[in-house]
Amino acid sequence: MAERKIFAGPRVRRIRNGLGLTQTAMAEALEISPSYLNLIERNQRPLTVQLLIKLASVYKVDLDELQGEAGGSTSQLREVFADPLLSGELPGDQELIEVAEAAPNAASGIVKLYRAYREQAARLSDLADLLAREGHQTSLSGARLPIDEVREAFERRPNHFARLDDAAETFHAALGLSAGDDLGVALKTWLRSTHGIVVRALPVQTMPSLRRRYDRHSMRLFLSERLSPFDQLREIAMEVALLAMGEEVQAELEALGLSSGEARRIGRFELARYAAHALMMPYGAFLGAAIRARYDVDVLRARFNVSFEQAANRLTMLQRPGATGVAFFMMEIDNAGNRFRRAGAQGFPQARFGGGCPKLNVHAAFAQPGQVLVEQVEMPDGSAFLTMSRTLEGPQAAFGERIRRTALLFACDASNRDEVAYAAALPDRAVPAIAVGSACRLCERSGCLARAEPPLTRPLGLDEMVTGLSAFDFQ
Repeated sequence: MAERKIFAGPRVRRIRNGLGLTQTAMAEALEISPSYLNLIERNQRPLTVQLLIKLASVYKVDLDELQGEAGGSTSQLREVFADPLLSGELPGDQELIEVAEAAPNAASGIVKLYRAYREQAARLSDLADLLAREGHQTSLSGARLPIDEVREAFERRPNHFARLDDAAETFHAALGLSAGDDLGVALKTWLRSTHGIVVRALPVQTMPSLRRRYDRHSMRLFLSERLSPFDQLREIAMEVALLAMGEEVQAELEALGLSSGEARRIGRFELARYAAHALMMPYGAFLGAAIRARYDVDVLRARFNVSFEQAANRLTMLQRPGATGVAFFMMEIDNAGNRFRRAGAQGFPQARFGGGCPKLNVHAAFAQPGQVLVEQVEMPDGSAFLTMSRTLEGPQAAFGERIRRTALLFACDASNRDEVAYAAALPDRAVPAIAVGSACRLCERSGCLARAEPPLTRPLGLDEMVTGLSAFDFQ
């Protein structure tokens, strides 16, 4: 019989310990030396097929238990250590395999603790949202990563940074552009003449995993050809903003009060992104065009030669005192529901709107790429919003690569619908709005076909005699 080498020392040790045997007693029953058994248990010698058969016959051991891999436990541990809080703890999978093999019960305990932690974190977040909705402030929070701190800082405040808008408008005017002049050419010329920086687009093969790279030695800004012309322009504008408006960016960054160097680095990037939008779409000109176009994003994107996402994002920034636009807010998700960004002209309305309802048209947008879906939705408290959703395409994918597609929802209070072009797509006012909630855990609408979780505020109403439309019926 051809021998197959199987290293399963920890499993042999567990079997021996479970039977209360010493190495000498087990070795004698298996007709091998204690030293050889010791080497097997330390994975320094393999289990041969003959030894497997001997173990099965003497101790009635299931061969699958000895030959099976700890793949299930390993994959679960991999999920745990992929969490951003732990992602830097292990250099590779080998330690996970060793833990799963040597201490499966401990591995199972780690997985259970992690899942309990995630569940409690979700409940804590839901509870904080519920208290905020009722007007209560709470200091309850879980351990936050720098990116979470930055997101919260930007989401809770109006998406308007006056210093950046003023500086961008002044800089844009100083460029002296005439109608029809190319902003990208003007920015490249400014970088080269003022700072000696040359902008160059590189093919995907040269820069396969980067959007941009600035080489300080050669004074060149490299951009990936994966980026659309609009995204390349934004990268150039960000570089210009950091050089020409560095003091304003730093002042706004300090005002955010971020607690760590990593959070400040992320915050600086976000502020540079804001400044780039302000430079590409100067406040006064953009506000006037937006009002005339009744906030039609496609009209605005053509007028300013920007992308749909950039124009929609800019709509959430129009809150200059004495010159305000409709107070739009936005959020971007992927088709798995992961959130990338949330912002609003008056802060993202987490307490009133939430954004976690599966009935929102931002989820349906993935089935109709490139189309703008318009709905009026009504919250449980009677407040209503006009919502518009559309898919966005990420960087250009090569043949065989999967396209990165996200969906953007931008919305405003329904009281502004007469000022917005998209309201024309709505049915007659007599038709009721779509009934949504802020999130399933905070929503008490009964009979909802889309409910994914029970509400925190109600006990489950399990009844063997009556079954509702959802698996999460509540009293």
